Amino acid sequence: MSAADHHEAHHQQGFWRTYIFSTDHKTIGIQYGLTALVFLFFGFCLMLLMRWQLAYPGQPIPVIGGLFSDATMPGGVMLPEFYNSLGAMHGTIMVFLGVVPLAVGAFGNFVVPLQIGAPDMAFPKLNMASYWCFFAGGVVMLYSFTAPGGAANSGWTSYPPLSDIATTGQTFWLIGMVFLITSSLLGSVNFIVTIIQLRAEGLSYMRLPFFVWAQLVTAFLLLLAFPPLEAAGVLQLMDRLAGTSFFLPSGLVVTGDVLQVSGGGSPLLWQHLFWFLAHPEVYVLILPAMGIVGEIIANNTRKPLFGYKSLVYAVIFLGFMSFIVWAHHMFLTGMGTTISAFFQTTTMIISIPSVIILTVFFISLWGGRIRFNTSMLFALGFLPMFGIGGLTGLPLGLSASDIPLHDTYYVIGHFHYVVAPGTILALFAGIYYWFPKVTGRVMSELWGKVHFWGSIVCMNFIFFPMLIQGLMGVSRRLYDGGASYDFAEPVIHYNTMMSHAAFALAVFQLPFIINFFVSIKKGKKVDDNPWHATTLEWAAPSPPPHGNFDAIPKVYRGPYEYSVPGAEKDYSPQFEAEA
Repeated sequence: MSAADHHEAHHQQGFWRTYIFSTDHKTIGIQYGLTALVFLFFGFCLMLLMRWQLAYPGQPIPVIGGLFSDATMPGGVMLPEFYNSLGAMHGTIMVFLGVVPLAVGAFGNFVVPLQIGAPDMAFPKLNMASYWCFFAGGVVMLYSFTAPGGAANSGWTSYPPLSDIATTGQTFWLIGMVFLITSSLLGSVNFIVTIIQLRAEGLSYMRLPFFVWAQLVTAFLLLLAFPPLEAAGVLQLMDRLAGTSFFLPSGLVVTGDVLQVSGGGSPLLWQHLFWFLAHPEVYVLILPAMGIVGEIIANNTRKPLFGYKSLVYAVIFLGFMSFIVWAHHMFLTGMGTTISAFFQTTTMIISIPSVIILTVFFISLWGGRIRFNTSMLFALGFLPMFGIGGLTGLPLGLSASDIPLHDTYYVIGHFHYVVAPGTILALFAGIYYWFPKVTGRVMSELWGKVHFWGSIVCMNFIFFPMLIQGLMGVSRRLYDGGASYDFAEPVIHYNTMMSHAAFALAVFQLPFIINFFVSIKKGKKVDDNPWHATTLEWAAPSPPPHGNFDAIPKVYRGPYEYSVPGAEKDYSPQFEAEA
């Protein structure tokens, strides 16, 4: 069957099978992308509420505060319990419902089959099931805000024993996590089989685009790290609903009364199971972002990525090492100097492949004829922001310095430099870069650059002061931002500045939102390969039909043959035979 026949058969399925319950990887990728962007927006709004509370503690929230008169916000004033719920749900939504589904579910689903010359994912129905598990998990998470006592309020880490005895919202949180983990497991199996089995003729492993390598390693991380957390989530649900005590110790006193449970459980067991997933999860966030940045840098410098093989080996080693560093989150649990020394050592080692990747990207810029379009600006912005995130993480990997910094704003600043001005900038870069492949049109460069410069400046004004506050000892999760502690007085004024920067950041997302939706219908039409790129996805029509390619593609060379001496043009696509 030709691609045209596939395309016609696809449209005969009707609206629901074509656009809602689709098995086409491109439709599922778009579903993931739009849903994840909605969740990111919602999680961002939760953060704005928190930032108002930190800047103006005890004052009614304007506009929104007037809509509430219940127990969580009497008179529009935020209570500590509701602040805790916002913190827990902001972290959960941004990581598990926003960044990961966008980086893996959207970009991975849409781009990977195109980049390897496949007509679809290996298991299309499994792919559809993966999206709907993710959607169900998101709905359950959001529904928890309507539960008695509000949404989950035990942090995005859901540490017991607090999470075992918390309000009903915590139960919804756990059920939602089970759905989200199941979604990731289904997707990871699909990615691994697709990349290994469905590559086009001539596409050897060392001819794979770096983005595909990043997604392959990410899929293995999801497949191996998520099952322990899924098991832990089920065990915590049993603690809450079935009277077990997997994580509840004996003799627990709650509001002056001894808790009547069988006891004997270990709260530290949850921490081990959680961080065994949650540290690889950091690389689940960052590896697809690095893959996106690699593609864009090669394309916009018009030269091959420096040290392609070193990049590949670095991401493989990074994936392996990410499984043996988890307990650096637990230095305060008294694990002993020997184990602490082991996890300190592995944490320092895992910084090496990250440095290699960053160095390769910087060297790749040397001597390039750089095109400063919007996607390249976001990719370039990723480099120093991820560098700051990595460097500020080193003191947290050593127990001697982690102990005073643990649970301070320094940790918040470090993590957000990796994920917000780091990963999210790279995801924006990917949206601007592959938008023409999805729609056949380009987004406005002017408004894209307004979006970039406003975002990167505001992000630094939000997160850099957190590092200063943390070094002063200001704890995270403080409802008043530290106003009740004398030692925080010299740095408490930063809260107002950071909040104003957060509100400005929200304003600078409006050009992106308008640009995105207007460009779908009114953006400038372009040909199938507007960036003059070399990888296989640009051989497909824009937007690609069902089946992806008009003819089965064949690969003749590596992924980044730019500016080859003696060539007629400055790019030699993988899919074009030698003259």
